[in-house]
Order: sequence, then C-alpha cells, then structure tokens
Amino acid sequence: MKIDRKTPHGGIGISLEAIASIAGKALEGCYGIVGLAARAGLIDTVKEVLRAKDYGQGIYVRKLAKGGYEVDVYVCCAEGVKIPEVLAEAQKKIAYELDCAFGIKTAVNAYCLIIEEAKK
Repeated sequence: MKIDRKTPHGGIGISLEAIASIAGKALEGCYGIVGLAARAGLIDTVKEVLRAKDYGQGIYVRKLAKGGYEVDVYVCCAEGVKIPEVLAEAQKKIAYELDCAFGIKTAVNAYCLIIEEAKK
C-alpha cells in the first residue's frame, strides 16, 4: 500500500515502508531511546532490540478509514529515564519529521516494550 499524490507535474507514490523508515530515522536521535523493539505477543516475550535495517518490525504504519495515517512505534527505553516524557518527545519528533518529509499529518502511538540497563 502506498500514498498517492497528484501534482501538476504528475503523480507521486510514497510507500508505507518509506514512512516507517523516516519514523525510524527520527527515533535515532531521541534521548532515552535505545532502539526499536519487535512487537511480540504476551506469550512469547522475546527481548530483541532491532537495528536500523529492521524498521519494518518495530514500526507499523496504516491508513485510517477517515483519512490520514497512524504510526505505531515499539521502542526499547534506557533505564532511569522518565518514560512518558521520552515517548511524548518521540511522538512529536516523528510527527514533525513526517510532516516535513511528506506533508502528511499522522497520529503517532509510542509503546515502551523493553527497559534496558544503561551501558557503561
């Protein structure tokens, strides 16, 4: 699935994977976020911090029926940070980057699945 835009010069297609990639890049610089976490069921909670190439497993994008897009982000946070504040800043940064890159308004949901000890 992709976003289709019409301009006076022709059509533009933006894939949902491109949106996930921009969202993942926006998270790289966020304070308190160690990486992405794979969304897993409650039964098989496997600790897995994903690398940059695995944005598709930690970020899910879908088109809403009423128009617009929704991005779900599953992250691994550092121990000792204020998780609600870290997630709120991540939501703001992702929404801003997607608006700048594609001109789309998105609802961003951020979930902390793993808390990891700070590396020394």
